[in-house]
Amino acid sequence: MPDFRTMFNRQRKWMFYLLSIYVLGWGFTTYQPIFLGLILGTCFGYLNLWMLVRKTESFDKKVSQGKKPRSLGSLSRMAMAGIAAVIALRYPEQFNMISLVIGLMTSYIVIMIDYFYHAVNEHK
Repeated sequence: MPDFRTMFNRQRKWMFYLLSIYVLGWGFTTYQPIFLGLILGTCFGYLNLWMLVRKTESFDKKVSQGKKPRSLGSLSRMAMAGIAAVIALRYPEQFNMISLVIGLMTSYIVIMIDYFYHAVNEHK
C-alpha cells in the first residue's frame, strides 16, 4: 500500500473543498442550521477518515511484520459519530440532524468518487 497516503491526501483535499463550500453556504444563505449540520458532520467524518487511515497503516505494518493485527477501529468511529449526534441533539436549533448524517457520510462518498475517478483514469 505505498500509495495509500497519496489517496488520503487527495481525499483530504476534497473534504476541505467541501467544508469551504459548506462554510460559504452557512455564511451567505438563510439555511444556517442545515449547513452547520453539514459542517459538523463533515468534520467528524474527516476525523473518522483520519482514524481509518491510521488504523489501516497500523494494520498493514503488523501484517507485513507477521504479527496478528488488531481491529480497524469500527467501534471508535461509531463512537465519534455518536458524539456528533449528541452535539446535534443537544443543540437542535443550531444543527439539522439529517444534514449531520449526510456530513458524516461525506468521507465515504469522497472515497468512492476518488476510487472510481482514478480507476477510470488509470485504464485509459
